[in-house]
Amino acid sequence: MSDFYCGLWTSILCSAFSVWTLAGGEVLVIGSNLPIVAAPGDDVILPCHLEPMFDVQGLTVEWSKPDLKPDPSDRLSRVEYVHLYRDRQEVPDMKMASYFRRTELFMDDMKHGNISLKILNVSEEDNGRYRCFIPK
Repeated sequence: MSDFYCGLWTSILCSAFSVWTLAGGEVLVIGSNLPIVAAPGDDVILPCHLEPMFDVQGLTVEWSKPDLKPDPSDRLSRVEYVHLYRDRQEVPDMKMASYFRRTELFMDDMKHGNISLKILNVSEEDNGRYRCFIPK
């Protein structure tokens, strides 16, 4: 029994939060600052939502890993996203290759301000801080 537990590692994922203003009123983008622990192969949900509730289907939603920076030696490198939603659809061209076909938003819940991200089949490389953000 102990051999099974020795071979199992966990991955810790966190999401950050941002604040933005909408037409004179303050809207908060709220994520969790608590770690999310997962075993390899698990699916996880990184919670993030707007308060007050607001339909975000027509907005841009960015999920990124803020600790990852573009390569300064490569002048053509750009910031890539864990998940990018723009113009009512996912933008796969701006997505980090390691997250291709492994992330999704809850499309039906976006009209209620839910921008939580689901990551499928987590691995050790997914460990780190995550940021959900809606640019102005």
